[in-house]
Amino acid sequence: MRINDDLSKPVTVHAAKLEWVPSPAGGVDRRMLFRVGEEVARATSIVRYAPGSAFPRHTHTGGEEILVLDGTFQDEHGDYPAGSYFRNPPGTSHVPAAKEGCTIFVRLWQFRNGDQTQIVCRPGQGQQVEPRPGATSATILFDDGHEEVRLEDWQAGETTTVANTRGLEFFVLLGGGLIIGGETLGPQSWGRLPAGTDLTATVGPEGARIWLKDAPLLHPDVLQMPE
Repeated sequence: MRINDDLSKPVTVHAAKLEWVPSPAGGVDRRMLFRVGEEVARATSIVRYAPGSAFPRHTHTGGEEILVLDGTFQDEHGDYPAGSYFRNPPGTSHVPAAKEGCTIFVRLWQFRNGDQTQIVCRPGQGQQVEPRPGATSATILFDDGHEEVRLEDWQAGETTTVANTRGLEFFVLLGGGLIIGGETLGPQSWGRLPAGTDLTATVGPEGARIWLKDAPLLHPDVLQMPE
């Protein structure tokens, strides 16, 4: 299966309009944004857990990166409410579940070879930094020199530009009427821009909260998937 796999072209997905696709685990459904592979895949997805659902124990051979969008995501290590961001590096394992249900944004098999950083940022945690013009706040969730992940709040009515020298991925968490490249994006819209294509957005009257990843769209030393 191949979905939005041409990394040389900009892509925008109005994910909230996609159909949910069942996963192998009962009560766990997905909206697929980027995918190369079948059930084991290099993938970016939105995953919805119905109340009381769980996914069988599995090892993150290729690493896993998660942002909790709503509800509370759970595993044997703890509870992660909406707004939590965490990275499970290659070799880690868990049994994910959601007693009350939840929705997450997740990236799989996109870690660099040797990236073993495991972090959990719960809501309100992270490094507060000076916001860019047009933004009211900026929080760095992760930065290892190879990639930077942050949350930003963008001010209503402003035009905000994010320079893009390595590659850029974004996900709209809150707000409506965000205009990017002539398209109006709402919550759960996702986009990806190749290096050299800056992100310029005009923010609607509600403002916006954006998740941003500044990194190569595929690291040169990305972990290799099994044949």
